[in-house]
Amino acid sequence: MNTQEDAHRAAYLEEARDLLADLEASLLELERTPDDADLLHKIFRALHTIKGSGAMFGFDDIAAFTHDVESVFDRVRNGLLAVDGRLLDLSLRACDHIKSLLSPDEEDLAAREADGRDILEGFRAFGGEAAKGAPAAQAEPAPQTPAAEVMRIFRLRFRPQPGMLASGNNPLHLLEDVIALGDCRLYAHIDDVEPLDALDPEACLTWWDCVIRTTADAAALTDVFVFAEDDCDLSVEVLDDGCAVNGEQVHCRLGDILISRGDITPEDLAEALATQRRLGDILKDKGVVSNGQVASALSEQAAVRELAGKAHERSEKASSIRVAADKLDSLVDLVGELVIVQAQIKQAVEERGDPLLRSLAEHLERLGDSLRDSTLSIRMLPIGATFGKFRRLVRDLTAELGKEIELVTTGEETELDKTVIERLGDPLVHLLRNSIDHGIESPEAREAAGKPAAGVIRLGAAHAGGEVVITVADDGAGLDASAIRTRAEERGLIPPGLEMTEKELYNLIFLPGFSTAKSVTNISGRGVGMDVVKRAIETLRGVVEIDSEPGRGTVITVRLPLTLAIIDGLQVQVGAEYYVLPLAQVEECLEMARKPDDDGEAGMLNMRGEVVPCLRLRDLFAIEGTSPTIEPIVVVAVDGSRVGLAVDRVIGEHQTVIKSLGPLYRDIGEFSGATIRGDGRMALILDVSALVRRGESGGIRRVAAA
Repeated sequence: MNTQEDAHRAAYLEEARDLLADLEASLLELERTPDDADLLHKIFRALHTIKGSGAMFGFDDIAAFTHDVESVFDRVRNGLLAVDGRLLDLSLRACDHIKSLLSPDEEDLAAREADGRDILEGFRAFGGEAAKGAPAAQAEPAPQTPAAEVMRIFRLRFRPQPGMLASGNNPLHLLEDVIALGDCRLYAHIDDVEPLDALDPEACLTWWDCVIRTTADAAALTDVFVFAEDDCDLSVEVLDDGCAVNGEQVHCRLGDILISRGDITPEDLAEALATQRRLGDILKDKGVVSNGQVASALSEQAAVRELAGKAHERSEKASSIRVAADKLDSLVDLVGELVIVQAQIKQAVEERGDPLLRSLAEHLERLGDSLRDSTLSIRMLPIGATFGKFRRLVRDLTAELGKEIELVTTGEETELDKTVIERLGDPLVHLLRNSIDHGIESPEAREAAGKPAAGVIRLGAAHAGGEVVITVADDGAGLDASAIRTRAEERGLIPPGLEMTEKELYNLIFLPGFSTAKSVTNISGRGVGMDVVKRAIETLRGVVEIDSEPGRGTVITVRLPLTLAIIDGLQVQVGAEYYVLPLAQVEECLEMARKPDDDGEAGMLNMRGEVVPCLRLRDLFAIEGTSPTIEPIVVVAVDGSRVGLAVDRVIGEHQTVIKSLGPLYRDIGEFSGATIRGDGRMALILDVSALVRRGESGGIRRVAAA
C-alpha cells in the first residue's frame, strides 16, 4: 500500500470516528424524540457515508455490517419499524462494533465476529431487513409522519396532449398544485408552438420540466394529475432520496441529465464528448436535441444544485479544513516565543528612551496580542462534544443500577482549550458516576421522599471572566456531613471532635481513600474517585468546590483557565527572586506593617473585619534577607477561602508564557511551571493551592470570620 493510500485510509478513519460520535449522539437524542424525522434522516445519512466511504477505501467488513444496519433504518425511515428501547440498544451496540472494526485487534477477531453476528441477529429478530423469515409484523408499525417529512428532490416531466384544454383541464392549475407541494423550479418547452397565423387556440402545445424539493412522496405528486392522466404524458423520478451530501452527488452533469430523460443515448454522448467542444452546442449542431431541451437540462442542473445545497446546508462560507494537533501545538509554542521576545524588546526600548523605537514596540505589542488571541482561539473547541459523550454513560449506568435519570446539559457552545478538554474527560466521568451511584436515589426512595421517580443531573458550562465554570448538579439525597465525619474519624483522616464547618467536612471526600459507600461495586466504593478528580483539576490549574443540601441534592463546581499555554499573571519579587501568581486567583493587593515580634511562620490579617491567614513567601522558600517594614500582601482565593501571601514587591501584570520545569522538578508541587521575563531571567509560576497546603501543614489554622 502506497503512502497516498495510507493517507486516504487515515483520513477515512478520522472521519468515521467523527461520524460515529455524531451517530451515537443522534441515537441518544432519538430516544427522547422518536418522531423526529430530521434525526432519522441524519442517522441514515451517517450510516450511508460510513458504508460508502468504507467500501471505497477497502474496509469491506465495515461496509457490509453498516449496510445491514442502514437497511434497518431505511425501514424505520419509511415507517415500517417503530423506534423503541430495543432498537436503540442494538443500534448503540452496532456503533461500538463499528468502532472496534476501525481499530481491529487480531487477538479478539473471533469474539468481534461473533458480536457482529449477534447484533445483526438482534436486528433481524426485531424486524429489520424482513429478516430471513422473521416477519416484520413483530414490531408495531411506526407513524408515517417521519417518512413524510424526509426532504426529497424529484424530476417531473408533464406533457399535456394537444386536446387537454378541450376536456376542461387547465395545465396551469395543475402546475400550481405542484408548486404548492414544495420548492419548485419550472422550465416551459415552447418548441412545438406554431406561428401565430397557424396557431390553434384550443390546442395545448407547451409542456414542462419541473424540479421540486418536497416532503411529499412520488405518489402525492402523481395524485395531482389523477383527473388528467388520460390527457397527458407524466413521469416522476427521484433525483435525491435525502442521502446526497450536496448537489454534485445528485447527477448534475448535462450529459447525465439528457440521458436519464431519454433525450439522447450514451452513444450520442460519447461521440459528442470526443470532439472536445461544449456538449450543448455539439448536440444542437448534430440535431440530436433542440435548444429547448438543452436549456431545460441546464435549468435542471442549476435547480438541483440550488435545491440540494439548501437541503443539506452546505456552503463554501462554512467550509473548514483539518489541521493536525501537533501543528497547532507548534504554532502556539512559536507564538509563546514571540511573546517573550516582545517583552524583551519592550524592556530594551524603555531603557533606551527612543520615541521612535517606543512607537514601533507598541505597534509590535498590539500585533503580538492580536496574533496571540487568534492563535489561542484556533485551539478553542466547544465543550458540547465532550458533554455529548456522557449521555451514553448516563444511559448505560442508569440501566445497570435500575434508576431513572435524565441528563440535562447547558452551555454546550462554551469554548475551552483543546488540551483542557482532552484532560477534563476523566474527572467529569468520575463526578457523573458519583452523582449517578451515590447522589440519585432509587425510584422507590425518591417517591417515598415526595420526589419524582426520575432524577435529574444537570451538566453545565459557562464563561466567567478569564475562566470556564463547569457545574455537575443533581437533585438527589445530598451529602450527609455527620456520616462523612464518622467515616473520616474511623479512617484516621481527622482527629475525633475536631471543629469543622460543613464545607470543610464536604471537602473531606476529596481525600485519598475516602468513601462512604457501604459496599464496593464495579462503579464506586473504593475511594479512588474524588481524590483523582481534585488532583486532575489542580493539574489543569483549576479548582473544584462542593456544595450540598441534604435531601435536595449536590452541586460540584469546577473552575478552569481558558488555556494552558499563555496566561495573565501577577509578577512579584521576594529578595532577588521573581514569581508569578495566576491573575485569575488574585482578589486584591494591599499592604500590612510587619510586627517586630513576628515569628515568621504565619500571621493574621484583618481585612475589613474578616480575619485572613497570611503566609510569608520569604520564610516558606527560605530566602535570606529581611522583609520590608511595610509588606505588600497579595490576597488569593483557594477552595472558597482567602489567604494572604506576603512578598517584598508587587511588580504588576505579566503576560505569562508557561514553560515546563522538566522531569527533575516534577515532585515540587509549589511550582506549576516557569516563564521568562523581559530581561531574560526566569520567574517561577506558583501553584497557589499547593502553596497554601504547605503553609497549612506548617502551622496555619483557619480562623472564623470576626
